[in-house]
Amino acid sequence: MAPSSTATDTEAYVEDFTIRSLREALLPNADTPLSRCYRALFSLKSLASAAPPTPQTLPAIRAIAAGFSSKSALLKHEVAYCLGQTRNAAAIPYLKAVLQDREEDAMCRHEAAEALGALGDTESLDLLRQFRDDKEEKAVVRETCEIAVARLEWEQRNEEKPYASVFASIDPAPPLLQASQELSIPDLQATLLNTKLPLFHRYRAMFALRDLSSPPDLPTAVPAIEALAAGFQDASALFRHEIAFVFGQLSHPASIPYLVSTLSNMKEASMVRHEAAEALGGLGNEAGVEEVLKNFLSDEDTVVRESVVVALDMAEFEKSGELEYALIPKKEDILDAGAE
Repeated sequence: MAPSSTATDTEAYVEDFTIRSLREALLPNADTPLSRCYRALFSLKSLASAAPPTPQTLPAIRAIAAGFSSKSALLKHEVAYCLGQTRNAAAIPYLKAVLQDREEDAMCRHEAAEALGALGDTESLDLLRQFRDDKEEKAVVRETCEIAVARLEWEQRNEEKPYASVFASIDPAPPLLQASQELSIPDLQATLLNTKLPLFHRYRAMFALRDLSSPPDLPTAVPAIEALAAGFQDASALFRHEIAFVFGQLSHPASIPYLVSTLSNMKEASMVRHEAAEALGGLGNEAGVEEVLKNFLSDEDTVVRESVVVALDMAEFEKSGELEYALIPKKEDILDAGAE
């Protein structure tokens, strides 16, 4: 007669099965839609970001990092973003390796650099400065390293009191403080668009405008969104992509015309159009959004095409009333596997 399992043994098995199932779902194959990979990734991100850490934390980080073996630049860049949001130093070696790999897609390397800044890894400063100062490096990587270095140096100086944003994300730059009410929306827009200022400072104005746009019924919301949209005229693709990302965080209907225009611009960089597509996915409840996205399912740009697939899944999620955009292994699958 086999010995009975203890509760601890059962819990450990369930944890192992959950991580293994999500890792398998994260790695795309011919039978796995990219949208399912995304849901698995965000499930793993939730496990990897637990505070305090749990026995699943490090396995989840390793499972996320396994996504770097994907052929999809879109998925790999999202893997880097999620690792940067874990607040866990165990993600750092994976991110450094991606940043240093000059054969890797620039969009993925940019996200790895940003993630190192988000993690507050001061030991990465020399590496980030190296790529920041490399004139032969691609602009999107060089500019991201500039912002990451500035963020880490800002944290080291610790010049300001912690800012409690309503958004849970670790941003590339902290919002300019609004407590004094001295900075108006026109002031922030002027800072946002001033190319003579460091990118880090302009990003701070960007995130201050974001915070003035939420919740959506704030009297400052629409004017702040219009100020942000002016950033789509900037010469930097990195800057334009961050504007689209912020609109994705806000999911405010006032941003829809700007996002549709950006997605529809075939001369726009793919990393910008991709962010516009996913931002529209978060607005899937709004009339006409899904129809717009479906027009780009056959886009010639792979990153955009894949982003639209993910965006349409996000739109379905918005309409479904589900509480979390995630993939949760079914309990019956766990129990069936345990019985084998």
